[in-house]
Amino acid sequence: MAVGKSQNRQTQAASLKQILRKCSSFGKRSSCDEGGDVPRGHFPVYVGENRRRHIVPIAWLGHPEFQYLLRRAEEEYGFNHDMGITIPCDERVFQTLTSMIR
Repeated sequence: MAVGKSQNRQTQAASLKQILRKCSSFGKRSSCDEGGDVPRGHFPVYVGENRRRHIVPIAWLGHPEFQYLLRRAEEEYGFNHDMGITIPCDERVFQTLTSMIR
């Protein structure tokens, strides 16, 4: 059972790295950087019913609150889509959770 969980986490980490490579501003202009306004070390996420775009620091990936949101996103949408990371929660909930991270 522990081997399955370990492999699942490795698969999740690889998927997340792929999305971050595509959407982060570590490299040159990325396909998720629609307006060219994503600062270095950040990436966009889309939140709520209207998919409002938020720019978040990559450092948040280590926070349990943000990891919870990422797990929900994976369960809802998976990691195979072009728009970037879409967080399936109300925008007010997102703002409350992320305010705890700041």
